[in-house]
Amino acid sequence: MKLILTNEVTGLGAPGDIVEVKDGYARNYLMPRGLATQWTKGGEKQVEAIQKARAAREHKTIEEAKDAKQRLEVKAYKVPVKSGEAGRLYGSVHTAQIVDAIVSAGGPKVDRRKLEVKGAIRTLGAYEATVRLHADVTANVKLDVVAAK
Repeated sequence: MKLILTNEVTGLGAPGDIVEVKDGYARNYLMPRGLATQWTKGGEKQVEAIQKARAAREHKTIEEAKDAKQRLEVKAYKVPVKSGEAGRLYGSVHTAQIVDAIVSAGGPKVDRRKLEVKGAIRTLGAYEATVRLHADVTANVKLDVVAAK
């Protein structure tokens, strides 16, 4: 199925890209979440508008993204969560909790949808997450998952 991406999808493309994906992936994941729309001949104007808006934002934000990357990679951020006796968490750490920990520690505001953690965080300890700040700029963030008091 041919789609026009409206948001960035990791491993697939950026907003305004025209991609070819399997029907089930399009119907069950991309379209219900508003990440893509069906491609039509009239959609070419929509693609051009999305790409122009993206190009205008990219030029002014690349410097901001590099600055945010430096500020994010300076230290490890403590993420307090409820845990049991053996260090196992009640559930797992969500991206919203990580973003709250970064902001409360004085870091830059990060969109939770641009934050990626490999696997689920279900125990206390040190972890690493990746933040896509810009198409060309990604930051590796160190996380310390600690027990909440």
